[in-house]
Amino acid sequence: MELLTDKPGDEGLPGRERAAVMAALMTSTVMVVFDGSVVNIALPKMADALRVAPSVAVWFANAYLLSVAMTLAIFAALAGRFGFRPLFLPGLAVFTLASAGCALASDAYALIVLRVLQGIGGAAVVSIGPAILRSAFPGRLLGRILGLNALLIAASTAIAPIVGGTLLDAWGWQWLFALNIVPGAMALAIGMKTIPAGPRAAHGPFDTPGAWLSAVLLGALIMTANHVTMPGGGWYALVALLAGAGFVWRMRHARHPLLPPVIFASARFSLAALTSMTSFMAQGITFVALPFLFQNVYGYSAFETALLFTPWPVGIVLVAPHAGRLADRMSPAVISTIGLCVLLAGQVSLVWLPEQPQVWDIAARCLLCGIGFGCFQSPNNREMLSNVSREHSSYASGVLAIMRTFGQCLGTALVGVLLAMHVQGGVSMEQPAVRLSLWVAVAATAMAVALSLGRLRKTARTSCLDA
Repeated sequence: MELLTDKPGDEGLPGRERAAVMAALMTSTVMVVFDGSVVNIALPKMADALRVAPSVAVWFANAYLLSVAMTLAIFAALAGRFGFRPLFLPGLAVFTLASAGCALASDAYALIVLRVLQGIGGAAVVSIGPAILRSAFPGRLLGRILGLNALLIAASTAIAPIVGGTLLDAWGWQWLFALNIVPGAMALAIGMKTIPAGPRAAHGPFDTPGAWLSAVLLGALIMTANHVTMPGGGWYALVALLAGAGFVWRMRHARHPLLPPVIFASARFSLAALTSMTSFMAQGITFVALPFLFQNVYGYSAFETALLFTPWPVGIVLVAPHAGRLADRMSPAVISTIGLCVLLAGQVSLVWLPEQPQVWDIAARCLLCGIGFGCFQSPNNREMLSNVSREHSSYASGVLAIMRTFGQCLGTALVGVLLAMHVQGGVSMEQPAVRLSLWVAVAATAMAVALSLGRLRKTARTSCLDA
């Protein structure tokens, strides 16, 4: 396997050690991504089993999401200060132990606390995952390994509803969490021997005020997105605005800020980060809007809807590794821009689905979207990581995770806002709301294309100056 083949002058780890790092990291990443998706399908049964209202059960999912989002930047900064091992290994241990606790929980509020702990452990893993891959693998293979990482994330997203539904019907909701225990222990055992120490780029005292501001900012942004149409949503927005202003001031004036401003000095890095956020927002909108279309307009069941979605991640699985390989030889910005254009075409085709489409027609359009997103994701990730120095890889990895998480949350919230707006006389007008949501997704992808084209102009200008 080329990923594990050593060549003269390669930086990073030897081939055998790279294989072990890849096994530990990707097992951990799959568990964290899987756990973020699989619980949603079980919320009604969990509410009944634990005898709580649906409004409480929602926090079985939200507590995990919030704790991940609020700690991503903190763990990225801590990794820049202490290296990878002191963050990744305890984080994986906390995630695995909290998973066991969730499986044994008999009280709803204890489960929520354990989900918070699980999210904190998961954030420690995913915030520095790409940085660990960059540290372990030589630069010539970075696109390929990031493509494989994208493939596994897409596969986890695809199988989560199906596996979750099967486990739920066969053994109960507790197995959704117990499933993590054995692979988590195995990944921890492998990681203890192989995860590299990583560079330590940060010096001086830790930016505690910046850490609190980042946590409040990201948490308030997600709560704002989820409460836009509810009473009290404006307070979350105000908190987010104040925390954001404080965080930016801190980053510009603190001697040792949580995120070093130098990583944003590269316009290509900043544009790649914004492109990532808008593309994940577009995907998030589509993933939430289409189930309403498939179930409430076309009349498919929940299981049939999950199957109709499968071509999207299948497209990512088919294309992402090859896109990553090409990004090692060609301009990642060019490849990711082409992918965004394909995604845009696929999303426009979904908007124009006929009133009673054939199953193959829906599948083909979802597959086109998946191919476009798979062509975009791994080259764009490579562009972000390769435009910062190796010692700042953990910061870039954290920003990448933040953009992905916030983009998905914002997309989900936008669909909720549009559905709430299309209620007349107590009657929900779902079909026009869903169609409008899909058009908003198209607009978000078009914005991502524009940002990516701006990145290409920066690349061309830099090449001319170098010449």
